[in-house]
Amino acid sequence: MADPYGFLKNTRADAKKRPADERLGDWREVYAAAPVEVRDAEVRTQATRCMDCGIPFCHSGSAGCPLGNLIPEWNDLVRRGDWAQASDRLHATNNFPEFTGRLCPAPCEAACVLAVSDMSGGAVAIKRVEQAIADVSWEQGLVQPSQSQVSSGRRVAVVGSGPAGLAAAQQLTRAGHEVTVFERDDRLGGLLRYGIPEFKMEKKVLDRRLAQLRKEGTRFVTGCEVGVDLTVEQLREQFDAVVLAVGALRGRDDRTTPGRELDGVHLAMDHLVPANRACEGDGVPEIDAAGKYVVIIGGGDTGADCYGTAIRQGALSVLQLDQYPQPPSRRDDTRSPWPVWPWILRTYAAHEEGGERRFAVAVEEFVGDPDGHVRQIRLRKVRVEKDASGRRTVVPTSEEAELLPADLVLLAIGFEGVERMPLLDGLGIPLTARGTIGCGSDWQTRAPGVFVCGDAHRGASLVVWAIAEGRSVANAVDRYLTGSSNLPSPVIPNQLPLAVV
Repeated sequence: MADPYGFLKNTRADAKKRPADERLGDWREVYAAAPVEVRDAEVRTQATRCMDCGIPFCHSGSAGCPLGNLIPEWNDLVRRGDWAQASDRLHATNNFPEFTGRLCPAPCEAACVLAVSDMSGGAVAIKRVEQAIADVSWEQGLVQPSQSQVSSGRRVAVVGSGPAGLAAAQQLTRAGHEVTVFERDDRLGGLLRYGIPEFKMEKKVLDRRLAQLRKEGTRFVTGCEVGVDLTVEQLREQFDAVVLAVGALRGRDDRTTPGRELDGVHLAMDHLVPANRACEGDGVPEIDAAGKYVVIIGGGDTGADCYGTAIRQGALSVLQLDQYPQPPSRRDDTRSPWPVWPWILRTYAAHEEGGERRFAVAVEEFVGDPDGHVRQIRLRKVRVEKDASGRRTVVPTSEEAELLPADLVLLAIGFEGVERMPLLDGLGIPLTARGTIGCGSDWQTRAPGVFVCGDAHRGASLVVWAIAEGRSVANAVDRYLTGSSNLPSPVIPNQLPLAVV
């Protein structure tokens, strides 16, 4: 059993980052690669802090891990140095732990019992242990292709190669179906490839997992927009079931602020995608922050990704703006009590590398030069108010406005849902009021035999939710094709209306 005193004997310790001046000279991952012996010893100590509490909130209920990761089990296996068994238990619920170990914000840690009080020394470093198990699994050759010994004779098309599509494809291939993943981009991975900067996850991590899927029998077709290059009629004729994992890539725009039409004001993804392409060797990006005053509007993950990217590109300065007040550094139990996701100030590695963050401010005008290029922003202090229906209103709190330099403005203010595409029109699938694709409790859309998962169903969300929904939809598709399924399906709390709208 776990050591019930482990958290008293050992304090929480996160992985060490490379020095800021070193990591700004390249695009490699932020966290330092410690010697294997040192890493393993440190991670085993961190795993010892898990006390296998009676009710493991880290993987139960709506607050913890939606994958249902068996966290206490693999923590104890790591504590005992049994990396092979830990790998088995981790992969039993998570197809891609090396992705979540790097990219997931870890709701499991927020729900950890040790996060209840500061006196406990903080939550178990679950995310660090998870990544270590995944990395050791690859280093020791524990990750091997799992090929089905039977063939169902059924063919499944998965549209989209992000984490949801890849998880669904791997599960369905292992169930004996012939699976083809279609990706409209020239490379596989969706947002894992072109949305996540290299300094958060090097693409070799993605490529080695794709190689495993290929060896298992999953087929991939890139540069193919389903509904255009492959017609809906051909799709229906060639496949017995279809999984839509097309993401929610329609960026939210600022259509009301004067000067939005100026050159140099872009959506965040217009900056991140070419920056990632440059790291793949595709040449200098069209939108480059080198030598510019960069302003990022939006305080979330995407904004932080733009922040770190702009600094590495050689920006003169980087300023990130948030309409909301600065959150507290510790959990406010009156606003976000344990074990729910806490409202706290989140400082990303990029924020330690330079630049500035401002809170409770909003741009009231983008100011351009005679050639029509943005050169300044007019900034005012604000507060955000909400009425009874939840509608937001931004109210100025100061008579004075600041003029600040801005050669490049990036709008990282979220996503509005699924992009409009010929595929959905051809299948007769409308979008919901939230801009997503609706489905029934069996994950099937209005179109018979067509299923949906991931951000296309939830709206823009976390990588861990994408994988969970991919695994769930695989179970549903397998059941649809064969009448029953042995594929595991995460118990996903019904937080969203699943009925078709």
